[in-house]
Amino acid sequence: MKITAVRPIFVDRYLFVQVETDAGITGLGESGAWGYLEPSATTIEKYRDYLIGQDPLRIEHHWQVLYRWTHFRGAALMGALSAIDIALWDIAGKHFGVPAYQLLGGKVRDKARVYYHVFGRTKEELIAGCVDAKAQGFTAVGHLTPFLDEPRDIPFFKTHADKMADAIATVAAYREAVGNEVDLCIEIHRRLTPAEAVVLAQGIEPYHPFFYEDPILPDSFDAMGLVAQQIHIPIATGERLHTIWEFQALLARGAVQYVRPDVCLVGGLTHAKKIAALAEAHHVQVVPHNPLSPVSTAACLQLAACIPNFALQEYPKGELEPPKSEIVASTLKVEDGFLIIPDGPGIGVELAPGAAERYPYKKRDIDTRLHVDGSVVDQ
Repeated sequence: MKITAVRPIFVDRYLFVQVETDAGITGLGESGAWGYLEPSATTIEKYRDYLIGQDPLRIEHHWQVLYRWTHFRGAALMGALSAIDIALWDIAGKHFGVPAYQLLGGKVRDKARVYYHVFGRTKEELIAGCVDAKAQGFTAVGHLTPFLDEPRDIPFFKTHADKMADAIATVAAYREAVGNEVDLCIEIHRRLTPAEAVVLAQGIEPYHPFFYEDPILPDSFDAMGLVAQQIHIPIATGERLHTIWEFQALLARGAVQYVRPDVCLVGGLTHAKKIAALAEAHHVQVVPHNPLSPVSTAACLQLAACIPNFALQEYPKGELEPPKSEIVASTLKVEDGFLIIPDGPGIGVELAPGAAERYPYKKRDIDTRLHVDGSVVDQ
């Protein structure tokens, strides 16, 4: 069996790759470099020069070739490599007639607990979203910010006291709204300095968040480690990291209790499985990052199925609604807050015919929020 075509495909806000073979088997993958999908697509086309004519089952070898052939790294390249890797595992599963997870060691669970995305421009909308998620049967909610999803065109300013007090009160309101029957995954989106992160963590500790996600910028593993040493709630981070070596540095500093590899950004299933093994050696659990399409969700489920230290799966809002539900030919099944691990060959989903025509590509514009003093703030 040989690879005959490698096609990047833009649909809505997503970038997919289809890898075709002379055996009539096609593999599907997705790039997680969501802010840089255009250069990621160009990288896929560059990788195509090598892949045409190759045996698609030599997955690890192709990973090493594409990762190591130059000295350059980064999100656009790793998103392209991830998409191709996922597509190759999809081909391998279809070739052998088994789910991809069967080739990665076999299934250790039948379903994966998820946390449901909650959004809102006001505290009331966010609280209502938590209550609605509970009513739908979800036992965990996430993407849940105590700072609100404010418009980026409004300059930011709050005093430290107001910022901390309001955020703490907001988390308290979330807990009061859902009781202890729903876990709260608190999303900070890198908005805080290390000092602020410590203050806020100590303030929300009584409300028992499942994890405290990305409290500070991820660039300094030492700084994240210092925050972790001073607080008593678990840190979740890793969605902006690309390699096992970065995750190893994070784990070695005790800077994370839940690693958040993005299967579509860290090198696909090949590399994500290695990251999970590193985390397992540190008694750290895995919460795969997944802000993308149902293709990403399907790939994440292949990982969740075969690793012992899986904790939660991020489940984006809208998976069962257009356009997401119409990007793939069939949607994954969710029951009582769990995604059912599919038993079909490969990754278990196919791109719907005509998806690209029905949902043309929507380019993301650079949209950075500013402080009232004119400087950049993270949101």
